[in-house]
Amino acid sequence: MRARITHTFDYRYSAPVFLGPHRFCLKPRGHGFQRLLHFHLAVTPEPSRFYPLLAASGDEILRARFTGSTEHFRVQAISDVETQQPPALASCLEDQEPLLPYPVGHLNGDLLGSLEGWLPNGQHDPAAVDLAQEALMGSDQRGLMFLEQLVEIIKDRVKYTQRHVGPAWPAGRTLKERVGSCRDLAMLMVETCRCVGLPSRFVSGYHLVEPQPKQYDLHAWAEVYLPGAGWRGFDPSGLGSVDDRYITLATSSKPTLTAAVNGSFSGPTGVDSELEWRIEAELLEPTPMGSAWHEVLHG
Repeated sequence: MRARITHTFDYRYSAPVFLGPHRFCLKPRGHGFQRLLHFHLAVTPEPSRFYPLLAASGDEILRARFTGSTEHFRVQAISDVETQQPPALASCLEDQEPLLPYPVGHLNGDLLGSLEGWLPNGQHDPAAVDLAQEALMGSDQRGLMFLEQLVEIIKDRVKYTQRHVGPAWPAGRTLKERVGSCRDLAMLMVETCRCVGLPSRFVSGYHLVEPQPKQYDLHAWAEVYLPGAGWRGFDPSGLGSVDDRYITLATSSKPTLTAAVNGSFSGPTGVDSELEWRIEAELLEPTPMGSAWHEVLHG
């Protein structure tokens, strides 16, 4: 699939304010099953300093600093992205499907940060542990069947709803409320997978569903590391294993680090702020059959 995404934020203030440092996670991933063809980020007022950095996850994050005051702050990202259907997990793993719980000592040390428990002492949320044990029942301790079972349990146990304000809930709250946004369900899957030794992380991006909705929204899902297949996406608020209609912006073991726009402002006491945002998606003509995508994979 080839698509153009235009993501716009308009912040308006009731009085002039000073913008603090800002961090933008709006540049789509340009490797793996996704190729970034074009990207442009326009910021008004123009930053005094604007530079990219490579995050721990490997994603490119953009940072900006500002001088002077403003009553209007506008951010617009335009991205042309080409995605590819990931190969079937069963064919990637063949007879090497991981058995669970997966022993931590067999993993690359770089993955340990994606196994930490949610609680401050590093332990796992008891609710996530219980859910992991339930998903293991009937899965014959096989990794792929466990993931399928887990997605089905989450979809059966928790009703998906939109929630635009606030951080992702921990597993215990989502299961207790029996309702959650895409980011709540994503964190529930992340926490549960970590309980059985599968490194997992939070993903922020776009899901270009069909039929096209009146307005697109940012979406969240989970990525799980499967030895032999690498990082693969799973959407517990969708159909499970992700396909080529998902576009990744940012990943992290901590969902707060994937916020599309993160920053601060200061101004007179009682200053009001308003935010309007929109996401527009246009499907483009596919690239001609040839070597371009092949070179990205094998060059």
